[in-house]
This record gives sequence, structure tokens and C-alpha cells, in this order.
Amino acid sequence: MAITTLNIPIERAEVSKIEQVDFDNLSFGSVFTDHMLVCDYKDGQWEPPKIIPYQAISLEPSAKIFHYGQSIFEGMKAYKDSEGQVWLFRPLDNFKRLNISANRMAIPELPEEYFMEGLKTLVKLDAQWIPQKEGSSLYVRPFVFASGKGFHASPADEYKFLICLAPSGSYFSGKVKVLIEEKYSRAANGGVGYAKAGGNYAGQFYPTQLAIRKGYNQVIWTDDHAHEFIEEAGAMNIFVRIGDTLITAPTSDRILDGITRKSVLDIARDEGIPVEVRKISVSEVVEAAKNGSLKEMFGAGTAAVISPIAGFGFKEVDYELPEIEDSYASRLKKRITDIQFNRSEDKFGWRYKV
Repeated sequence: MAITTLNIPIERAEVSKIEQVDFDNLSFGSVFTDHMLVCDYKDGQWEPPKIIPYQAISLEPSAKIFHYGQSIFEGMKAYKDSEGQVWLFRPLDNFKRLNISANRMAIPELPEEYFMEGLKTLVKLDAQWIPQKEGSSLYVRPFVFASGKGFHASPADEYKFLICLAPSGSYFSGKVKVLIEEKYSRAANGGVGYAKAGGNYAGQFYPTQLAIRKGYNQVIWTDDHAHEFIEEAGAMNIFVRIGDTLITAPTSDRILDGITRKSVLDIARDEGIPVEVRKISVSEVVEAAKNGSLKEMFGAGTAAVISPIAGFGFKEVDYELPEIEDSYASRLKKRITDIQFNRSEDKFGWRYKV
């Protein structure tokens, strides 16, 4: 990382909330640390970031975020190893993707120094909030939204960039059951599916609620045209193992370039696992389930790292996946988390010390 002289001002919280937190029973993303980073875009430029106590934000009713949805975010985690050292995982990839999203949503791009130094300073300040229980970590949420006011349908002239931290337990526990979507689409060609825009996730909620009512945990998204190819699993990238080969869909206008996805692919190749990045048809997955060659399906993303899929539904028929010892999902998750928690060699250079 580049050497910087950026000196971020810190206004410390008068009283910490940490004593009120039960770190042995953390839900995901519902408890927040003492501080947050704030950075404003005004008069055509980003002002220097600052760190203040975690607090509510005041916005006018005419703020454009409420009307035109200019909002993007990232998801990251901070980890503490057995010696108390603090680590991030591929943070520069998150910064680059945030600016890709910003560009697509007509939001001014952030300076790298503001993001990286702001992130490091904030995590270091609230490092005592990083849980050390197995499966837990400090979830990091950088986000940008339109704070400029006006009802005219155009990009805002003012924006806010924030980073908030949330000590969190596991995102999913155990395996999930999914429904392959036949009607609704997560994203379309030429759209914003590749950006981490807030609206992408809002649009997922209704179809997911319908699936939950049918007894499923999540939706497998299919292409927007014929619903012929599987693309993502809920808010995660999806992997399918047929025989010994691990398959995932290529990124596109519709599919997010997931950082965990890229890590899974690199580690799988390093382990000698046959990997294919190509379109996967629903009919291929169903046929593999019927003939017994479908061994595994799992989602990959920051929150859950890897979430095994126990079974899927399609056209009113449920298909169960076999229980496998030494599954790809468990092997790959262990490799990733061992790197994240500084328990193993990091031959890829992904770990970043705070």
C-alpha cells in the first residue's frame, strides 16, 4: 500500500458502548461500534474524511437518495488473530469495486487515500470491538449515497461517504435450501447488476419473501431473458460441483464480480480442483441432480464466506444434495478463513495488516 501523510481527525466517543455487548451471542450487523468515518462531497470535490462518534444522520426530505436511489456500498471484514494482530482481506479490491459502482451510478469516485487510510484508522480505533469467537468477525460497511437536495431527476451535487463497523456472528448457520427462480430477475443486460447498488438488493426482497413462504431460505437467480441459466445465489455468487469439476458463471452486466468468488477460484486452482467459468443451465443442474453427478452447490460472499446448499427446488420438485466428507465447500472455506485469521501462509498476498 502507498505511504500516506493523511492525518484523519478523530472525535472520540465520550463513553464506550462495548460493555453493553454480549459478544458470545452476536447477530449479524445489528450492533455497532463507537465510531464511524464520514466524508462529504461538496463544491465538486471530496472533503477530507473525519472520524466521529457513531450517530444518526440528518437529511432533508428532498435529499436525492430518497427519490432517485443513488446509493452504493461494500461489504468487508476485519479479523483478529491469536496474537491480537488485526487484519483485513483484500481491501484494495473493495475500494476498486466501490469506484466501479460509483462510476455506473454517476457518483463521484473516491480518492484511494481517503478510503484506505480512513478504513485503517477507523478499524484500528475500534479494534477492541473485533470478536474472537470462532465464526465471528468485525463486519465493515463502506457506503456512499446522494445527500444533495432537489426533486429534479438528475445526479446529486452532494454525497456522503461513510464507514460503519458491526461486530457480527455467523451470517448463515448450517446449510440452506434454495428455489430456482422462474419469473423474477435480479438484473438485466445493460443494467446495474455488476454494481453494488442498494436498489439491486431491494429488488430481491419480494421474490425472496415468496420463496421463504414456500419453505426455502433463498432464491437462485436466473438470466433475465429465458430464465435458462443460473447466475447468483441470493446475495452471493454461486458455485456448482458436477463430478469433480467446480463451475461458476462468468461475470457480466448482471453478475457481481465477487471478491470471495475470485478467492475461491484462485484457491481451487491452487488445490488442483478442475474449474470451469462458464454458463450453467438450469437443465444441466437438474439432470446432474437426477443422475447423481451433482455433488455440491454453495454460495460465496463476504458475509457467509461459503454457504453450502442442502437442496434446491425447481418446477414444484425438490432435489436433495448428498452429504460429502471433505467437501469442496469445507476445504475452500477453511483455506480462505485460515488466511483471513492469519493461521496459514498467504501466498496470494491478500492479507493486509492494520
